Amino acid sequence: MPTAVLTDRQRAAVQAYLRLLHSVRAAFDHQPDPHRAPVVPIAALAEAERALAEAGLRGTEEEFFRLLAEWCP
Repeated sequence: MPTAVLTDRQRAAVQAYLRLLHSVRAAFDHQPDPHRAPVVPIAALAEAERALAEAGLRGTEEEFFRLLAEWCP
């Protein structure tokens, strides 16, 4: 199985994506509040967007998810 050797920026993008994913999961794991929609922190979304852009992965979802799958199966 080939291993991906990520650049620092690619690794940061993968880590930011995983933090965002965990935030989303946490938001949906709690009992729903009928008066409030689940909220994902804006900072988590901004961090993921910034990291993807810095790694040159914005708009290249196929490449990003390939890196993600190889780095964190």
